[in-house]
Amino acid sequence: MPYVVTESCIRCKYMDCVEVCPVDCFYVGENMLVIHPDECIDCGVCEPECPAEAILPDSDPQGEAFLQLNRDYSTQWPNITRKGTPPADADEWKGVPNKLKDHFSSNPGTPD
Repeated sequence: MPYVVTESCIRCKYMDCVEVCPVDCFYVGENMLVIHPDECIDCGVCEPECPAEAILPDSDPQGEAFLQLNRDYSTQWPNITRKGTPPADADEWKGVPNKLKDHFSSNPGTPD
């Protein structure tokens, strides 16, 4: 049961989760993070660290919907091992629903 990042991360990208991951399974996009599901060891330490509550187990219905997105982009985006600087407007995007359709960027990010 790997954990996945859901659309709540889009445009928030706080990255607190990256600091606690013991296996460095986070990958960075332009405006969100993803978890490589085959690298995740299901420890769950990242879930409570996310201020946007964007990390869920893939067994959760909302998490299951994002499993493939996490799988696909974790093979395309660079690995991130340290917390970077979140977007200046991250707090404004926290809690905004339905961000995937209009605000998701498939572009890779850069680890800070």
